[in-house]
Amino acid sequence: MSRTLETLVFENTYVRLPEDYYSRVAPEPLRNARLVAFNAEASALLDLDPAEANRPDFVAYFNGEKRLPNSDPIATLYAGHQFGVYVPQLGDGRALLLGEVRNARGEKWDLQLKGSGRTPYSRFGDGRAVLRSTIREYLCSEAMHALGIPTTRALCILGSDEPVYRETVERGAVLVRLAPTHVRFGSFEVFFYRRRAEDVARLANYVIEQFFPDRCALAIEERLAGLLQEVTVRTARLVAQWQAVGFAHGVLNTDNMSILGLTLDYGPFGFLDDYDPHFICNHSDVTGRYAFARQPGIALWNLQCLAQTFATFVPRERLAAILDTFRDVFFAEYERLMLAKLGLVNRRPEDTELLVDWLTLLERNRADYTIAFRRLSEVVPEDPAHPANARLQDVFVDRAAVAAWLDRYGARLAQDGLPTPERHRRMRAVNPKYILRNYLAHLAIERAQEGDFTEIERLLDVLRRPYDEQPTQARYAEPPPDWGKRLEVSCSS
Repeated sequence: MSRTLETLVFENTYVRLPEDYYSRVAPEPLRNARLVAFNAEASALLDLDPAEANRPDFVAYFNGEKRLPNSDPIATLYAGHQFGVYVPQLGDGRALLLGEVRNARGEKWDLQLKGSGRTPYSRFGDGRAVLRSTIREYLCSEAMHALGIPTTRALCILGSDEPVYRETVERGAVLVRLAPTHVRFGSFEVFFYRRRAEDVARLANYVIEQFFPDRCALAIEERLAGLLQEVTVRTARLVAQWQAVGFAHGVLNTDNMSILGLTLDYGPFGFLDDYDPHFICNHSDVTGRYAFARQPGIALWNLQCLAQTFATFVPRERLAAILDTFRDVFFAEYERLMLAKLGLVNRRPEDTELLVDWLTLLERNRADYTIAFRRLSEVVPEDPAHPANARLQDVFVDRAAVAAWLDRYGARLAQDGLPTPERHRRMRAVNPKYILRNYLAHLAIERAQEGDFTEIERLLDVLRRPYDEQPTQARYAEPPPDWGKRLEVSCSS
């Protein structure tokens, strides 16, 4: 059943929590706001008729000029460790939760405005987002979804001519974001450090009631221990997926970690071009704390911060035991994903060495991570003269080393006995051809800043089918030009 904006089924469960968990705030409308992009796939999550985007007052509803019926805009309170340093109060400094929309399937989705003006948590900020960052998040959240990675979603972007001052003067914008919840690790930390243990428990109970209701009848220790176990497993699997696809988040502060294991808060993210485990996508990260290869360790560190908030109710040794499961879950999931990317079916002891040697080849040759895996999905090692083998070698400087590795790889594939066409099919289904490279986002942003929004939709259409060949769109799968590898992205938005 398709709904209009006025007939969306709103609930507001978060406002049933104590009033100091949030602040009621009215959005500050942008001047001369207009629709930049609309995502019909995301609108289906709300049962919203996509034709509603054509209404003259569609923008007014999400710009804060009109109130959606039964919505109740709030900015939520949280704290967090930023670059390893605890910041006692953060909160939604430029975001407003309108409420939760329940669809016909019983799913609830937070409807959040990002960039809608000042809140009590803005500190010295202006509460605004800029067109550049909203386009990046809009595209990347949908690209991640298409890759099968848990993430927030994006409904639409509103743009304006309102000036917003960052490193330069930019244009103000609003992103309308969707998620089952925006509760994060830092939502618990703020109460723990204020010595409000009962509020930690109350917030945990809220999350459990909303998402794990079968655990509500358990004793408090069992509820919180179970919640931490769930978050640990989800986070470990999420980061394994990031590592397998070559995604670097850039700002893994505890306030950017979702309690449901979603990819949350896209800032200076980046997908690997040349394979470099030490890749730093955020030029503000001068120490490399959030470098690509460090993401699993940082995720565990963040989970330790979350676990600490439960220590009043769960013995520390039990919390530590739960956290100890992170490594096993992460490595099991990462190995599963990487062996699938290699097209291997039945795990053998020598597979780890084969994978490590492949990644070492990528690193030494500065080979493009996505292109190398995609071309590996087409090789025929049993036929050394097959042109697909040469196409793979073209990605590397040391062709002889790749040829030698292919000999070992071919012998290993023979042990599985999987027919070559079936192996190719399976590998193409897990090795994307299309990712959101920084330079592609940059080109879409440049056009949008000139008033041409068509490249956003064109690029999004390609990213929605990352594993398909899409012959007419092959230019989006090309390696970045030299200037595209040198783009710098910061936390500024």
